[in-house]
Amino acid sequence: MKARSYPVLPPCMGCCLLLLALMWTAAAHSAPAIPMQAIQYRSQLMREARAQWGLSAPTATFAAQVHQESGWNADAVSPVGAQGLAQFMPSTARWLPTVASDTGKPLPFNPGWALRALVTYDRWLWQRVQAVTPCDRMALALAAYNGGLGWVQRDARLAAARGLDARRWWDNVETVNAGRSANAKRENRGYPRRILLTLEPAYMAAGWGGGMCHE
Repeated sequence: MKARSYPVLPPCMGCCLLLLALMWTAAAHSAPAIPMQAIQYRSQLMREARAQWGLSAPTATFAAQVHQESGWNADAVSPVGAQGLAQFMPSTARWLPTVASDTGKPLPFNPGWALRALVTYDRWLWQRVQAVTPCDRMALALAAYNGGLGWVQRDARLAAARGLDARRWWDNVETVNAGRSANAKRENRGYPRRILLTLEPAYMAAGWGGGMCHE
């Protein structure tokens, strides 16, 4: 039987196909798009962040958090009842002014209140966790924002009991589970990971200021 011959691509066409493949791969892993509606809240977020965190506030981190929480939809309501840009549960919105009076009357659907509350609550949590790096510390604070400070503290104690570093979130505290359901743990571990490792760099690249995990 005569051997079947196959056409050989010219070198230039082979290079083009390789380039297209590389471009497709890059597009598949490109930075998340920043919603257009985010722009109207940018200045306000920066003011609120600097009021609570100082001039070096990690504003790109907070922008990434709002992105993750609500996609910058001020009217957002989650299936469990979380409200507004910062997705505060009504009970948390009522509680926050009792420990941070400058947040004022809870108005979760008011963008100004929501942004002030988000950076204030983050600061409150930040002050109650300790870590070896700012990135680990913010991850702990974000995990607490998502699932509760008590759970993070229990996870940290369990990590220490297992010989892990309770002051490191990445590959240490994040790997243990002090009793959450599998779904709750999955959501909680994904929360700081997406904010700090995926969304924060995108907002930094777009000029939203500094972040906790990237320079």
